[in-house]
Amino acid sequence: MPMSRFLTFLAGVFPALLLLPHHALAQLHTEDIWATWLPEPVSPTKLRIHAFNDYVNGMVFAIVVVVAILLVYTLVRFRRNKNPTPSRTTHNVRLEIIWTLIPCLIVLAIVIPSLRLLYFTDRTTKPDLTLKVTGYQWYWGYAYPDQGIEEFSLNLIPNEESDAKKEFAALRDLPAYQRLLSTYDLASGKPAFVVLPVKKNIRVLTTGNDVIHSWAMPAFGVKKDAVPGRLNETWFRVDRPGIYYGQCSEICGINHAYMPIEIRVVPDDQFARWTELMKTDQPAAMDYIQTQTIQFAHRKIEDRHLTLPGMWQELKQAVQK
Repeated sequence: MPMSRFLTFLAGVFPALLLLPHHALAQLHTEDIWATWLPEPVSPTKLRIHAFNDYVNGMVFAIVVVVAILLVYTLVRFRRNKNPTPSRTTHNVRLEIIWTLIPCLIVLAIVIPSLRLLYFTDRTTKPDLTLKVTGYQWYWGYAYPDQGIEEFSLNLIPNEESDAKKEFAALRDLPAYQRLLSTYDLASGKPAFVVLPVKKNIRVLTTGNDVIHSWAMPAFGVKKDAVPGRLNETWFRVDRPGIYYGQCSEICGINHAYMPIEIRVVPDDQFARWTELMKTDQPAAMDYIQTQTIQFAHRKIEDRHLTLPGMWQELKQAVQK
């Protein structure tokens, strides 16, 4: 390829790469809740994590572009037929100071916002509710100390392959059932889940009963280890009602992959009603929330997501122009 055509190609590719995420996000549409890119944020913590991710990715991309341009310039400017007698310069104090200071400034530009994010996600000073989470092999235990709700244990609803006797077939037939993510109460065998109020600061205390687990909710921007013998603390606030899922994110044994988390976020009045019912009739309490949140089951998100086919399509269009 002639050098002029190569430079023309680069001139078209770099602007395309700079605008690629924006165009791909704006143009492509998916109705799959498990789409590519990051989970849809529903909490202030997750929104800040997304913003920090975009910020750092922007810096990384800018560095890659600048270094690539310098490399191309070096290859063109100092090739043999243009520069037959190469320079023998070995030191340049000013240049060495510059290429030392620039990386330091870049690291500083990343450290300061990352520390702010870490402190923001650490804990809340004004919790509206406390949820205690205990990790077991291989299920989760939940308690609501402020509401006087003692611990109840939630396990994965087995799928068809692991339920040869079809003991859980009725649970799998429920409208809100999500394979490998929906949970049931170990004591009653009925469908059950964590219930939380919307737009409230939720303090989460995590611990482990046997080995180290990790309680992770991607849509909330929360991931906290559950360590035996100690309490870890984090917090979140969910800004809209819905059904949300998470999983254990610390390898904890043979069934580590089968420790899902199912959370139903509801308005204050529904949460208050659920709290009252939990003290007298837990299955009735869960049935009540099941009815109230059925509209959120298998929800199709209306959002744009970055996908590899979209990136390739945008790149081809930019180069053709």
